[in-house]
Amino acid sequence: AVVSTQSTGNKFISVHFFSTNPTAVFAAHENASIVDGATATKMTVQFNLFGGTVLKLGTARHKEILDGIDSLSNVGCFGLSELGYGNNAVEMETTATYDADSDEIVVHTPSVKAQKYWITNGAVHANCMVVFAQLMVDGTNNGIHGVLVPIRDAQGNTMPGVTIHDMGIKMGLNGIDNAKISFDNVRVPRTNLLNRESELHEGGVYETKITGNNRARFLKVADQLLSGRICIASMSQGAAKACMAIALRYSATRLTAGPTGKSDFPILGYQLQQRALIPLLAKTYIFDIALKEIQAMYAKYSLPSTQNVYTISHREIVMMCCAIKAITGWHINEAATISRERSGGQGYLAANRFGPAIGGSHSSMTAEGDNSVLMMKVAMEYLADLATKMDPKKNFGGSIGFLLQQFTPGVVLRGFKGGSGTDIDFIRKILKVREELLFTQLAKVMMVKGGSKEEKRVARFKIWSQQQQDLVQSAARAYSERLISDLAVEKIGLADAELQPILKKMYNLYLISLVQDNIGFFLTNGLISKGGANALRGDFNKLIADISPEALALAEGFGITEEMLSAPIARDWELYNSYDNAGEMDKYEDLVR
Repeated sequence: AVVSTQSTGNKFISVHFFSTNPTAVFAAHENASIVDGATATKMTVQFNLFGGTVLKLGTARHKEILDGIDSLSNVGCFGLSELGYGNNAVEMETTATYDADSDEIVVHTPSVKAQKYWITNGAVHANCMVVFAQLMVDGTNNGIHGVLVPIRDAQGNTMPGVTIHDMGIKMGLNGIDNAKISFDNVRVPRTNLLNRESELHEGGVYETKITGNNRARFLKVADQLLSGRICIASMSQGAAKACMAIALRYSATRLTAGPTGKSDFPILGYQLQQRALIPLLAKTYIFDIALKEIQAMYAKYSLPSTQNVYTISHREIVMMCCAIKAITGWHINEAATISRERSGGQGYLAANRFGPAIGGSHSSMTAEGDNSVLMMKVAMEYLADLATKMDPKKNFGGSIGFLLQQFTPGVVLRGFKGGSGTDIDFIRKILKVREELLFTQLAKVMMVKGGSKEEKRVARFKIWSQQQQDLVQSAARAYSERLISDLAVEKIGLADAELQPILKKMYNLYLISLVQDNIGFFLTNGLISKGGANALRGDFNKLIADISPEALALAEGFGITEEMLSAPIARDWELYNSYDNAGEMDKYEDLVR
């Protein structure tokens, strides 16, 4: 990930990049994750979750805290999740109660379930936390607000009333100091409230710019999770690129039995190896193209200089951020696991880095939003967007009926005759129709007729959460995969002429993979013929055979330096094993210098 230094002042990362060049923040996350996922995670909390929240929700009175973020004189953590409240954080128990007599805010953890949980930087390094809590003023709950709370003094001692417990060894990323933290009536000045959107004046007068209920206030103050999801997607992609580069380099240099029976044939020459790795390489490229476009759209949406003239809606940004975070999170899990397997016993050595990538991938799948829950968020926002775009003169049921008439399989089949695995336009069309059919079905089942408002609410909850999750997840995946496809094909069309052929082949391979993964849907809905489905395998194998000779060059295209990759099997693994290496790389680095 290469970023111009014009707007970064040659810094690797700065909290102020969110005001000048957010894409530089995302590039830093990708590069850091190539080297070490734990470092990247600590960095994302310091500069995005903690720093970005202070930057965006704080005001001039918080400048001292903000100024210490880049220098690390102020190391922070982000206190949102609680032991008993993760995805439903709006119902958290931690309170921030205003005491008018002392003009202070009293932060308190009322129960075990209210402990702030999985707090990165909390166990060792952080001296300050943005604590999210229910703001109580004169007996009224004003919803979730962020309050700056010192948790350690200048000597690193825990502050009075604060309890910090290290969460212990995890299945991966143990360079992160995760903590559970609680507060026993800890008092901070009223001015520690992050007050850009809501203000608490001396004496207890509360005012807010945020319209709507307490849930709306929560969504505003937790908005940094949105960029956080792009940061995690960037980290997932960095790790996926490293895994692919390591596995492909080793596959090209590890020799085994060839036509003569001698060990003179690279394992990358075997179709078994190619079918395992090349589709993952193609996905890594396609996801990266789409991610970079989403990063750019987020930057235009969030920067003060462009946000008022950029036409994309907040809902669309939310959907895209949730979609790309989930898809890339699942992808790094698959890429790391298969790369490790296809590297044989060497892949099992910690020095060859697949183990940390696998452990980190599980964080990518659940941190800052469980991926499947994010798919529910995508589906919910999609339906809400659908409703707002309908003709206001028609009722919801009538509009759904109209959509059903337009997007039935029979109509689709008559409109999209023919097509094959190499017919990119055909596959793009059936991907779009899959999305529309699934969301039309979902909208239809979510229509509840009769009963009181409360009865309808309960009925919709039951349908959504207990009866139709397969449909919800499938619809959201259909949107996400179509979105990535559309973003990628547009950017490929703008690439240098000499790069377009190989990029188009990888894009085509990605499209065929999507059809194969969902072949049951396409067949049962008449979107592809049985003969067309049978022909996909041949198209798939031909594309793999065409791309494989370019695999090493494509891996080099990631721009990862030797030192950043730092896996023995990706470098001179024979030299590495010529001495007692103890599974470490330090002596190897001395030898190759």
